[in-house]
Amino acid sequence: MTKNKDVLTTGQVAKICNVAPRTVSKWFDNGQLRGYRIPGSKDRRIPLQQLIRFMKAHKIPMDGLEIRHTRILIVDTETELSNLIQKALTENGDYEVQVARSVFEAGMLTEQFHPNIILVDMDLPGIDAALLRQCLCSHAELQEIRLIGMSASMTKTDRQTLLQHNYHDTLSKPFTIGQLTQVIETTIGSQSQTIH
Repeated sequence: MTKNKDVLTTGQVAKICNVAPRTVSKWFDNGQLRGYRIPGSKDRRIPLQQLIRFMKAHKIPMDGLEIRHTRILIVDTETELSNLIQKALTENGDYEVQVARSVFEAGMLTEQFHPNIILVDMDLPGIDAALLRQCLCSHAELQEIRLIGMSASMTKTDRQTLLQHNYHDTLSKPFTIGQLTQVIETTIGSQSQTIH
């Protein structure tokens, strides 16, 4: 379990219980799963202890609580930027981050690390958006990996092309850690919705 993660989002609960987020929302709305709403928002939060109580009561396997951090692979030759991103994301305790400096290294790390999300610089030599998605789709265990393309020269056309190649999102460099985190969280949320 992520360290000191005492309060969970519906997306995190969905991942732990292996259900769709809307199922968690129903449990919450009908009072089966206790928690609270963020003031001024529809977002729900579930205390970990309430989730454990609920899982025991409904005989939901507890092994889902062993889910580790969201794994992110950064593929970028800009050492300073990728190190900054890695440090910022790992400090908050929600993410496990690895960095690849080349397409070859990215391939090796993808096999070993099994990231949930690959954040890839589209300006890297040897990067082909369609080929990268095709490579992931050709391996059953890698098909669920989400791709986020980033570039210092991202145009609207580039963005549309990446989205057509089933990239989940794009980022234009420079971006803030806040912007990156928002894109990652949206990506994780959409990943949870594919679980039924």
